[in-house]
Amino acid sequence: MIPITRPSLGDEEVAAAAKVIRSGWLTQGEQVERFEAAVAAYVGARHAVAVSNCTSALHLALVAAGVGPGDEVICPSFSFIATANAIVHAGARPVFVDIEPRTYNIDPELVEAAITPRTKALMPVDQIGLAADIPAIRAIAERHGLKVIEDAAPSLGATVAGGRVGSLSDLTCFSFHPRKSVTTGEGGVITTDDDEADLLLRRLRSHAASTSDLQRHRSGTVQFEEYRELGYNYRMTDIQAAIGVVQMGKLDSLIAERRRLAARYAELLQAAEWLEVPFEPRDRKHTYQSYCVRLSHAEDREAIMADLAGRGIATRRGVMAIHLEPFYRQLAPGVHLPVTEQCTAETLLLPLFVGLTDEEQGLVVDSLLAAGGAQSLQMSPAPQPELVS
Repeated sequence: MIPITRPSLGDEEVAAAAKVIRSGWLTQGEQVERFEAAVAAYVGARHAVAVSNCTSALHLALVAAGVGPGDEVICPSFSFIATANAIVHAGARPVFVDIEPRTYNIDPELVEAAITPRTKALMPVDQIGLAADIPAIRAIAERHGLKVIEDAAPSLGATVAGGRVGSLSDLTCFSFHPRKSVTTGEGGVITTDDDEADLLLRRLRSHAASTSDLQRHRSGTVQFEEYRELGYNYRMTDIQAAIGVVQMGKLDSLIAERRRLAARYAELLQAAEWLEVPFEPRDRKHTYQSYCVRLSHAEDREAIMADLAGRGIATRRGVMAIHLEPFYRQLAPGVHLPVTEQCTAETLLLPLFVGLTDEEQGLVVDSLLAAGGAQSLQMSPAPQPELVS
């Protein structure tokens, strides 16, 4: 089976994790500090705060931005469900806005109309590794006094107009799940230039303790922490962080290979008129967490996916429409987002990961073209009999 993804891990990561295990300090410690410094330096942010996963990162970022019960946060529905879940966990209400049909990112032209007196923040999503139009979204936020919390789960290494994602929004949240370009198994990071938010995030991730275990250990004195706020257990382990430090050193080369594979897909699929390959605006750099193609006939998708599975090739639906999931149908009934709903029905993810061979990629393409061609023939109208006068 050719999987949809596979993490790029090797002996260096094994050795780094083993060293932490032998040290006896397994939870948040010096390796987390090293990992945070590597991420902050890479994106060009003053601070990076490591947490247990990107969902907890989004939740903490919302809390740090002052979002709470009664507030609204504008976000796309075309995303993984964690985007909206984090808003609900913070006690607020997600307000779904439609997306651009080519980038699959939130449409800035629709954001301003969705702002109400209850709106507290904007949460754009960098879908599948392509950054949203952050400059346009920031301009809207500044006009209305709102925070921008960027769900950049798959886009570490992406750029907008030459600026790196992670340095462009008030708070940016990354994921290190195995499907991402670099991984710590599970894990997340929040980057920010806000010194006060940084201190708050560091407290809240560890039950709101006024001082960390590592700080007490280093002090050489007797210290008792205090708990002045309601916090959470969102810590990252040193085992995860040690793997992350190694992975950060490989990030640029891993993204370069993903981009090579994406360019090769585009070349091999260019003759298939019944599908559309990913779009990359000139001012942005895509990280290609996945390779998302769009089919001209939504009704073909399930049959094509089944055909590819029968040939040993894994695929996934493109991205869900959160507002169509049962929980959010009840929470926000009557929402209709035509572009989101069409893209959700028509998109499909193909295998893309470092280590995918040209031969395997060729097999994916040949199988997709065969499956799609067969479906296109079935969809074609039957020939009409020639009339004889």
